[in-house]
Formats: sequence, C-alpha cells, structure tokens
Amino acid sequence: MEIKIVEIEKPDDVNLILAQSHFIKTVEDVYECLVSSVPGIKFGLAFAESSGLRLIRYTGTDEELTRLARENLTRIGAGHSLLIFLKGAYPINVLPRLKQVEEIVGIYCATANACQVVVAETKKGRGILGVIDGEIPLGEEGEKEIKERKEFLRKIGYKQ
Repeated sequence: MEIKIVEIEKPDDVNLILAQSHFIKTVEDVYECLVSSVPGIKFGLAFAESSGLRLIRYTGTDEELTRLARENLTRIGAGHSLLIFLKGAYPINVLPRLKQVEEIVGIYCATANACQVVVAETKKGRGILGVIDGEIPLGEEGEKEIKERKEFLRKIGYKQ
C-alpha cells in the first residue's frame, strides 16, 4: 500500500465538501438537494464511480466550480468519492439536507481552509483515509477570544 497526499486546489473564497457516496444517482440527487437548499446557489460537484465505466460524473450551476471539482476529484482518484465546491453559500447552509441524501455514506470535511486528502493506493484502487483541514492549533482561547467569537457570530447573523 502506498500513501499519497493530494492537495485540493481552489480559490480562497470557495468552500468545499468532501464526502463518500455509493451510487450513480448521487449526481442528480445532490444537485437537487443543493439547488433546493439555497436559492441561486453556485456550485460544482463531481462523483467518482468505482465500478462499471468508472467515470467522473459531474454537474453544477457554475462552470468554473464544476471544472475545479472534476480536476480535483480526478487527482484524488478514489472510487465513490464526492467533491462539492460552493461559492456564495456555506457548508452550514447545505449540510443538514446533504446528510439526508440517501446515497451519501459519510462526510470527510466541509471547509474553506487549505485542505489535503490522505489517500491509500493498493493494487485494487484508491481510498480516502482522511483529510488535513487547516493548520495546527496555536493554543486555547481566553476570555478575550471567547468574547470576540460570540460577537462575531452575532455580527454575521448566526446568533441573536
């Protein structure tokens, strides 16, 4: 077995969701989930089949995000993986509905951070072992940072 690290390449202002799914129907069901979760959402998604034709299936509402999803998922190369790029919407806006899509087995990460995918490769194929999402913590929050966190959440409208 060989372990590989695959860098996700994306603009800083783009969020991603990396998941595992299990059926060709994923592409259409995730499309419907996303467009019904956030009106006017801009996204691109790609899904890697793991049997049959073993194609990268894709769709989206934004050509550039769809291209990025296809290219990054091709580099990851793990069967049954699903990669979604979002712009102008956030994972928190779609994750509750996305988790209800029947084909989705699990979600590895949802982030805007620089992200690496840890992939294992054997003679049979590739699988995602996990992700490296962001950087190492530098310490713990103190009273000042707690106050700033609470103020920030209220400023952006996630708390009253």
